[in-house]
Amino acid sequence: MMFKKITLLTAVICSALALGACKDDKAAEAGAPSKPECIAPAKPGGGFDLTCKLAQSGLKDTGQLDKPMRVTYMPGGVGAVAFNKIVSNDPANGDAIVAFSTGSLLNLAQGKFGENHTENDVRWLAAVGTDYGMVAVNAESPLQNLQDLADALKKDPKSISFGAGGSVGGQDWLQTAMMAKAAGIDPKQMTYVALEGGGEAVTAVLGNHIDVVSAGIAEMGPHIESGKIRVLAVFAPERLEGKLKDIPTAKEQGFDVEWPVIRGFYMGPKVSEESYQWWKARFDAMMADPKFAELRASRDLLPFAMTGDELQAYVKKTTEEMRVLSKDFDLAT
Repeated sequence: MMFKKITLLTAVICSALALGACKDDKAAEAGAPSKPECIAPAKPGGGFDLTCKLAQSGLKDTGQLDKPMRVTYMPGGVGAVAFNKIVSNDPANGDAIVAFSTGSLLNLAQGKFGENHTENDVRWLAAVGTDYGMVAVNAESPLQNLQDLADALKKDPKSISFGAGGSVGGQDWLQTAMMAKAAGIDPKQMTYVALEGGGEAVTAVLGNHIDVVSAGIAEMGPHIESGKIRVLAVFAPERLEGKLKDIPTAKEQGFDVEWPVIRGFYMGPKVSEESYQWWKARFDAMMADPKFAELRASRDLLPFAMTGDELQAYVKKTTEEMRVLSKDFDLAT
């Protein structure tokens, strides 16, 4: 009889412990996404695609996400469609993160996501890396360096067609405008072809539909290795490392232009605090893992790790600086 009582008591204790463990597991997973998704606000192949794919691989390879993350492409307005979708139609979606870059902040500063939308409308989650702007040509182009480009523009500003993901005033236009201004050329006289995303712009220069592509250097990696693209200059303070070490900076060619491009993610304005903190913790852990450093480097991105409140403050400060810069170039704000 005593044996039965002990057995029964043991079963009760084990059940209680098991139930407690289940509760702990559920608590630990509070805010976890059921169907994780990364929205790339452009067509495949550009910087937003690269950013989502980095999170997709990084979270999986560092053990932070055990469910498959899908990448959804949402082109339109160089990020405007995705921003409006999250803010207006899906503000509490805790499953979705949306890729952004410095160009997204510039568009917000100029009111291109809607005159009523600002950087305060979403929750900035994590920045995971940075690269730099650049200009490149088809490898068969007669333009060999930045001075060749400046000379051609001085001769006839409309003779060279620039193409990039985004409209006049966007980051890819602005970095070429800064280069032109440094060379004494009126940026508004240049021929600019607005395309939907960096991937489309690269395709255009490879097909000789445009003369020069303006984008982020990280988007050029495979094309540089294949020898099909020649980068005239990278807008970094000094030469980059690795396979990009032979690319000259604009500064060393006499053009004082820098354009860093941060890459990261935001979430909807009404996501639960549990969801936001779950994602933040996973990104913090991912970026602290040496495996992620290797993944980031393989995509030609440099270290830039920032999450939560620190990123919120950075975004607000940078967007305000973009408003000032936009006014300097007589762009709508």
